[in-house]
Amino acid sequence: MTENPYRLDIEQIQSFLPHRQPFLFIDRVLEIHPTGDLADLSSRNKEGTRVVAQKCVSFGEAHFHGHFPGFSIMPGVLVIETMAQAASFSIYPYIRHTSDKPRQVQCVLVGVDSTRFRKPIVPGDVVRIETLVKKTRGPLWAFECQATVDGQRVAEAEVMANWTMGLN
Repeated sequence: MTENPYRLDIEQIQSFLPHRQPFLFIDRVLEIHPTGDLADLSSRNKEGTRVVAQKCVSFGEAHFHGHFPGFSIMPGVLVIETMAQAASFSIYPYIRHTSDKPRQVQCVLVGVDSTRFRKPIVPGDVVRIETLVKKTRGPLWAFECQATVDGQRVAEAEVMANWTMGLN
């Protein structure tokens, strides 16, 4: 089995996403499995592209100080934002393949459906986020997302995003 060439560290993540602390929620991209022609930046044939990313949850994150005192849990809206940030890496292989210049992507969340929070995410958890491109229509992409901790599903959602890109 070959190693996935799309394993990204925090510096590579920051060169791609416009988010910064305290609103950058992806610590590592573990895998990206593209589909279709890497030389084609259009949305054609991108359905099935998978991303696996990781978020290490720390008590030092600002939202834990008020959500909730004595029982710190990651707010659901931030779980969804984490999924959306992971999903944006679905186009990373295509951008990387078509340009030597770094590009930043803005993957703007435009819709969320079928969201379920099955277990709380707490400080100390290592969250694995998996996303799958379900449908593309120009710059609008629909994703099926799930978050797991220790192999147990803690959240899931269908996320829709609109993306644009520019040079750094």
